[in-house]
Formats: sequence, structure tokens, C-alpha cells
Amino acid sequence: MKGVLLVNLGSPDSTDPKDVKRYLEEFLMDERVIDLPLWLRTFIVKGIILNTRPKKSAAAYEKIWWEEGSPLIVLSEKLQHKVDGLTGVPVALAMRYGNPSIKSGLEALKKEGVKEVLLIPLYPQFAMATTETILVLAEELRQKYFPEMQFTNVPAFYNHPDYIRVLSESIQEHLQNKEWEHLLFSYHGVPERHIKKSDITKSHCKIDGQCCKTPSPAHQFCYRHQCYETTKQVAAYLGLKEGMYSTSFQSRLGIDPWLQPFTDKTINKYAEEGTKKLAVVTPAFVSDCLETLEEIGMEAQHEFKENGGEEFHLVPCLNDDEAWVKVLSRWIDEWALNPVEK
Repeated sequence: MKGVLLVNLGSPDSTDPKDVKRYLEEFLMDERVIDLPLWLRTFIVKGIILNTRPKKSAAAYEKIWWEEGSPLIVLSEKLQHKVDGLTGVPVALAMRYGNPSIKSGLEALKKEGVKEVLLIPLYPQFAMATTETILVLAEELRQKYFPEMQFTNVPAFYNHPDYIRVLSESIQEHLQNKEWEHLLFSYHGVPERHIKKSDITKSHCKIDGQCCKTPSPAHQFCYRHQCYETTKQVAAYLGLKEGMYSTSFQSRLGIDPWLQPFTDKTINKYAEEGTKKLAVVTPAFVSDCLETLEEIGMEAQHEFKENGGEEFHLVPCLNDDEAWVKVLSRWIDEWALNPVEK
């Protein structure tokens, strides 16, 4: 019996600062998110961040919270429900942090008699703090609680023709009849050290502007390369000319070097330099969440207009878009009929 586990990032159970604090602790104490020695990570997270950030984050969540709950959870559930209705195998949903947990998702599949699981991290690009942490935890849970299960992992799909097509057509659809001068591809940021740690060659990644363009086995796990490649392929699909689009990185934390250019500074720069109509898409996310709805849709839009911009168009994530649902369902059915070795 085969089954699928869709895994997204996660969300607090509510906007109550206590729930937000619990969520942030699980998230930030992950050694693949803040990859520092345990004593230092504990000091930073529990000694500093959790004493200052939960109230601020709770206020941000309140701005975007829906009646049904967290947008990320609600949208992920809609995606799971639609995919489950189209495929011939059971499809469960889990979050890396918060609820529903990966363990509960695997338990739901086990109750249906599933022995072979297709893990689908809902991240187009590979990163330590997203795909890798999901796969590591899932394997730990398998060994401890589900030894009878076998896992197959869907690799990063940042350049898969199906993904490029549905993302491009979604952008095209949402910007139809809207005027814009520039399209910014904003990806979630990561520390530069994560890029180098993920370099399987131990020598290729130098973050110098050239390594991401030079073919290398390192690109299989290079988040930066994969982000730029998504931008490049979507721009080609849409027929965008040089200067009409660019790439940036959002949501940095701490003082260590993070991937640049930064989204907030890039958006402000465009406004200050005379761009009046800006469109932004966030292809590191499959589902809209705090980082897209509040950080870009509210804060960045406000800053853009404060600095002279006039029109700001945020392209929604793929969410439960019908074309995206069909793509995921087809990938699942192809795996179910022709399983691929891990």
C-alpha cells in the first residue's frame, strides 16, 4: 500500500503569544535553522529571542490570520484535500513545526495500511532549513516508530518543467490587466554559511556571482543556485527581457552574512530610483504565509509607497491552484505506478 505525505513549514496554533512562543522555540531550536553549537543556540533562542520576539510576531500573525485559522495551514489543507481527491493513493498533510506533526501524518497513513510513503517537502528549492530538516526528522521518526515503512523523497523541483510552467502561468494570470514596470522574485533568505555547508564538493560554492552559473554537482543542494535558476527559467518562459526582473532574499535574522541582495532594501531602492509600479512574486513558498502576506504584502508594500512607489502587486503563491494540484497529482500517480528508487 502506497501513500503520500505533503510537508509544509508550519504555523503557531493561534495568535496568542504563548502559542507563538512555543512555535518559535521548536522552529529556532532546530539545528538546521540556527546551526550553532547547542549552548550558543540555546542562549540566543531561549535567552534572547523568546524573551523579545513572541509578542511582535503574534501581532504580525494577527494581521494575516483568517477566521478558519492560519493561512498557511488552511491553504495547505485545501491543497491536500484537492490532491487526495485526484490521486489513487491516500494523501496526508504534516508540518515540520507545530501541528499537524510529521509523526501524526505518518500515523494517519499507517492506519490506512500504507507501507511505502512518498515524502513531498513543499519547497521548490533545497535548503538545510527546509527540505533537509524535513527529511532528517522523517527518517528519525521512521526508525523509531514506523520501521515497517519505506520512504521515497521528491527532490527539489525548482527547475522541473511542470513547476516552471504552472508558476509562470500563475504569474501571467495574476498580472494580467495590471500595469507593472519591474517583477521582483523574492526568495526566503538563508545564512551564507548554509550554502557552503550544503556544498557536497566542499570547494565549489564561493557566493561570488559566478559559482552559481558554473555547472557543478554542488547545484543539486545549492539553494542560491536553485533560486536564480527558477528566476531564469520563469523569465524565459514569460519572455522577460533583462532589466524587467531581478532576484532578492527576504527574512534575515541575526548579524551573520545572509544571501543578498535583501528584498526590503531592493524594493526601497527601486522606489527611490523612480520605479512607480512594482510586482513581486515569492517562489520559495508554495503556500501564502506570514512571510508573503505580512512581510511583503503589507510591510514591503507600505515601504515602497512611502519611498515614492505608486502601485504594488503581490502575486499569490500557487496555494491550491488547479494547475498546481494537477501537477502534484500527476507526480504522485507516476510514482505510485512506477516507483523510483531512493
